[in-house]
Amino acid sequence: MLIDLKIKNYALIEKLEMNPSPVLNIITGETGAGKSIMLGAIGLLLGNRADTKLLFNQAEKCVIEGVFDVSSYNLHEIFAAEDLDFDDQCILRREISPSGKSRAFVNDTPVTLDVIRKIGENLMDIHSQHDTLQLGDTSYQLNILDIYAGNTASAGNTTFDIYAGNLSYLRNYNDTYRKFKKLESDYKKLTDQLAQAQKELDYNTFLLNELEEANLQEEEQEKLEAELKQLENAEDIKLKLTQAVQSLTESDFNITSALKDTAYLISQLSQFSPKYEELRSRTESCMIELNDIAGELEDAERHTEADPERASEVQERLNMIYTLQRKHQVLTVAELLAIQHDLETKVGSVLNLDNAIASTQKAMLEVEKDVLAKAEILSERRKDSFGKFEQELYRLLAELGMPNARIVIQHSSTSPSATGTDEISILFSANKGAQPQSLVKAASGGEFSRLMLSIKYMLADKVALPTIVFDEIDTGISGEVAVKVGRMMQQMAQKHQIIAISHLPQIAAQGNSHYFVYKEDREDRTISRVRKLTDEERVNEIAHMIAGANPSANAYQSAKELLSL
Repeated sequence: MLIDLKIKNYALIEKLEMNPSPVLNIITGETGAGKSIMLGAIGLLLGNRADTKLLFNQAEKCVIEGVFDVSSYNLHEIFAAEDLDFDDQCILRREISPSGKSRAFVNDTPVTLDVIRKIGENLMDIHSQHDTLQLGDTSYQLNILDIYAGNTASAGNTTFDIYAGNLSYLRNYNDTYRKFKKLESDYKKLTDQLAQAQKELDYNTFLLNELEEANLQEEEQEKLEAELKQLENAEDIKLKLTQAVQSLTESDFNITSALKDTAYLISQLSQFSPKYEELRSRTESCMIELNDIAGELEDAERHTEADPERASEVQERLNMIYTLQRKHQVLTVAELLAIQHDLETKVGSVLNLDNAIASTQKAMLEVEKDVLAKAEILSERRKDSFGKFEQELYRLLAELGMPNARIVIQHSSTSPSATGTDEISILFSANKGAQPQSLVKAASGGEFSRLMLSIKYMLADKVALPTIVFDEIDTGISGEVAVKVGRMMQQMAQKHQIIAISHLPQIAAQGNSHYFVYKEDREDRTISRVRKLTDEERVNEIAHMIAGANPSANAYQSAKELLSL
């Protein structure tokens, strides 16, 4: 329940504060005085997008704050889910800076617009003329019927946002339907992948077989290239190895013999100084190393032979590797092996896809059965409520001056959708003997208003509507019907706080509190103000609503009579 509303620096409102009654609050005023501006401000409080063009003073920030008594509402889970502290009083606040920056707060804690919208829609329901037009939409009608039939519920209190019905029958069905659509989407993706994979399968298999037959080995290319270089230069290598061995061991002036003579001569000097002994030892070490080198050169020379056949084999192997590298546009065998592994995965995935498709299809068909079963339960509950809904709506319309009205719910079955397998259309006729037609064709503006009010009245006990705001729901009605509309609002106000903007004196007289919105002209600009009327001021305002600017004595008497009712 809204217990305090403050609006500062918004549109024509410099500063405004209201403390609404817990029951029926009436707001009146001349056209353009600022009544709808107040609703725009409340919309911002509930999470609507902001526009800096609506600032009263472009140099100051706009602040809109609402204090709500939520002690009797089960909103603990919603606050806990958003990591917010719960208190018996909830303060929502929006701030819009001149730069356009918007900030939202719940109990002085900064929150996103989504969070303030989620909490706000559980505190207030604003009915505008747009909602009345929505009544002609069959999806809107279906959700109305679901609320009436008890197919929607909430963990705490919900608003009259009938597109947001949650948990119980409808939510249970919708959860299963979403699961089915997810599996259906997965199944389609898998079958599409299989079709594409099958198109590529033959080519990928050919490429894979080619690589597997090549039997490539890591570092193979480097080894083969080194071997081919050796084979291609075998004769020259063998000649030079032979010459090297001869230079070390066989020529007349070979190094080995020279070192041997040198070691002998130094050994004869070792008796004269330890230094010579060390030099002899080093010389002998050189002889040993040279002998090892000569042995390895001889071994290399013996194993170096020209082998044209082996050279041809190595060249052929390398050519095959080079061809594969050019084909796959890579430079190394390691990259070819990585491509081979990727092809193995792609070819193998076709078999895996078959298994995944079969598994997904099986799960999808099982969930589809569950969808149809739950849709049938939901459909039966809806159809069971048709008669009661028609009769109760007919009774209320008769009370509102439409005794010949007829309400018929037309039903047809469809394939499963997010709302079930039902399509409904509320057919209406206001006159005796007229065939009921869709609301868009059959209902006038005033009839739409009475239909919407009656439906709101019917649903008020089905869902929690802490504060309901009516924006000129009395459009198109007058006289005794207006009195009855006012009484209906008064009855609703026994369980829900009602704030109603009205141009009708019959409805204004029903209010427990009456607020008057008016314009005040200053030297530099016009501003909107609001004040709560005293009993005497109410008589005067209602008389003006009856007779205009200069009400007669009869108008005042009529105003008093309306208030006495």
